[in-house]
Amino acid sequence: MLETLSRSWALLLGVMLLMVGNGIQGTLLGIRGTIENFSTFEMSLVMSAYFLGFLGGSHFAPKLIKRVGHVRVFAALGSFISAILILFPAMTEPWVWIALRVLMGFCFSGVYVTAESWLNNAASNENRGKALSLYMVVQMVGIVSAQGLLSLGDPSGFILFIVPSVLVSVAFAPILLSVTPTPAYETAKPMSALELFRRAPLSCVSSFLLGGVYSALFGMASVFGGQAGLSVGEISSFVAAIYVGGLIMQFPIGFLSDRMDRRRLILIVVALGVVGGALGMVGGGFPLLLASAFLIGGTANPLYGLSIAYANDYLDTDDMAAASGRLIFLNGVGAIGGPLLTGWLMAVFGPRGFFVFLVAIMVVLLVYGIYRSFRRPAPSVADTGSFAPITLAATSVAVNAAADIGGNDSSEQEEAEGDEEMEEFPPSQRHGAA
Repeated sequence: MLETLSRSWALLLGVMLLMVGNGIQGTLLGIRGTIENFSTFEMSLVMSAYFLGFLGGSHFAPKLIKRVGHVRVFAALGSFISAILILFPAMTEPWVWIALRVLMGFCFSGVYVTAESWLNNAASNENRGKALSLYMVVQMVGIVSAQGLLSLGDPSGFILFIVPSVLVSVAFAPILLSVTPTPAYETAKPMSALELFRRAPLSCVSSFLLGGVYSALFGMASVFGGQAGLSVGEISSFVAAIYVGGLIMQFPIGFLSDRMDRRRLILIVVALGVVGGALGMVGGGFPLLLASAFLIGGTANPLYGLSIAYANDYLDTDDMAAASGRLIFLNGVGAIGGPLLTGWLMAVFGPRGFFVFLVAIMVVLLVYGIYRSFRRPAPSVADTGSFAPITLAATSVAVNAAADIGGNDSSEQEEAEGDEEMEEFPPSQRHGAA
């Protein structure tokens, strides 16, 4: 762990500052939108726009990197992000914010692709899992720290928008001045969505649905807080509890994932998510609201990593990178619709519509998971790869690295079993009929 930190500290420090900047603006826009009397529908469009841009950026950023290089893409997108953050309080019109959020999502997607490429290049096969864990911890610490900075100024003013702009600008200094060599970006061979769904339907459905859950948590939590009459400090604590839960519960769930039926664990974690959402629906005071946020965040984030690991259990090693790209796309499509549906439900049911959406999505996933458990047997624990911690905001680079971890473990085990046995029992037969 210390070796990984010593080799990547500049990158990790820059990523943490980026996440502080992104974490502030995500919560701050929800609060400022309420102050500016934006309707719930308008705020849902604003929040959804980020994920539309993020999905587009995940497609075009690799092409930009191949054309002009990591450093130029990194610096250019970072400059755009810093400028956009200043424009939000200067142009308080819903449609302007929507356009800015699309551009913001595009830029952050490109920045994440670049940062994760550097991190993946700096790590070896032996310490890639530790590097991913550090990356996830740094992301969560940055977002949680951002919530505390909201108390530094008035959300109706400019200072809270200037702070993340400065942090984003400073974040690129340690990364661009690092001596770590610039990595090469490689694209995976394609895999059709139909082929992936045939092999790992539960992972496809969960990635799509969890995209909606993540975008609702990231985009609409502060909007909920404003409608529910929470103070700025309470909104900050509520959002922070979501990410603290995601950080704390990621590792014990990952530990269990490598030691028990992964599909059964998915069902257990989804059920806990339903309980967390139900706590928010029934109300009962701010402490119960914090408990709800902790449980929802603590289940949604690990579920994404579980879905990817479960998909890899049914794939050949050579197909994992291609499959991760499709899972990222499904997650992005789901993320675009999350704030829109949440906003509509909040307009119908009031603030608790936020939790109605989360519970409904988790129930759908739970029912589908139970249905899939009767369709084919789960692979034995001995045949599964390792779990790697992945946040719902990760790009294809980090997801591919997680796939490599599981794939390397599976490959070593398969080699030990012998070539003759592998010919007799190919992966599709070892894990049951699709």
